[in-house]
Amino acid sequence: MDGRAVAPAAGTVVNAIATGHGAAFAIDLETTATVELTSDGDIRGTVADAPDADTELVEQCVRHVFDAVGDEAGLDRSIAGARIRTESAVPMAAGLKSSSAAANATVLATLDALDCADAMDPIDACRLGVEAARAAGVTITGAFDDASASMLGGVTVTNNTTDELGKQETVDWDVLVYTPPDRAFSAAVDVTACERVAPMAELAIELASEGRFVEAMTVNGFVFSATLGYDPDPLLAALPDAAGASLSGTGPSFVAVGDAEALDAVERDWTERPGTTIRTTTRTKGATIV
Repeated sequence: MDGRAVAPAAGTVVNAIATGHGAAFAIDLETTATVELTSDGDIRGTVADAPDADTELVEQCVRHVFDAVGDEAGLDRSIAGARIRTESAVPMAAGLKSSSAAANATVLATLDALDCADAMDPIDACRLGVEAARAAGVTITGAFDDASASMLGGVTVTNNTTDELGKQETVDWDVLVYTPPDRAFSAAVDVTACERVAPMAELAIELASEGRFVEAMTVNGFVFSATLGYDPDPLLAALPDAAGASLSGTGPSFVAVGDAEALDAVERDWTERPGTTIRTTTRTKGATIV
């Protein structure tokens, strides 16, 4: 028995580290997870093209699904095992929510393999992945904002301390992603430094709650670039052409959104910088079983 699912990446509107409230938007870069059930009691993950990558997150996702629906699925927990394989167009440790996408895809693929796809609604499936991410130690806030955007599509505004969804809207933007050569892991971020800018983060989340997403992004971008020690020059180069631009997650990626013609000028600048630049769009369709 096996299952397969895909989930999109996401970009940051408001980083939740400072206040526990965040916002994110789905982008059209996918992670795919395949889960094959076994009867050897061993749960083991692999990442395509990255044999040494840490797979604790996806393994925790399978364990959490087994705990949640195993009895309903008639699972013998004494022998239940799984092989998980993920492959992704989302750069790891780049601030593009690769962990949230992998968790969502793995949770749905496991439900599919257990023939329990209808046993859990998308938000509860999303929360299961968030719990697994906390158990795996790959997130500071639980990243419910990132995970909900990936699971549901569009833009979500959330309370990450209670894993509650406050707002979801559809947006239609072209998206430009610039990823410098460095990588950054969320769990290594100085939380105390981020908490010092809570008043500005509260302003950004207030803007997002009012549907003023591009303004919220830009406030967030400059605040957290300064806090986390990133050069804000990519943000300055994106304005005023882009409708909004931000540091995504804890970096190092920057995202800019707007219409296609406006982003052409930003792309010309960003492609001259070391690293990679990706052109994509927002995504209205969230994670899904395939």
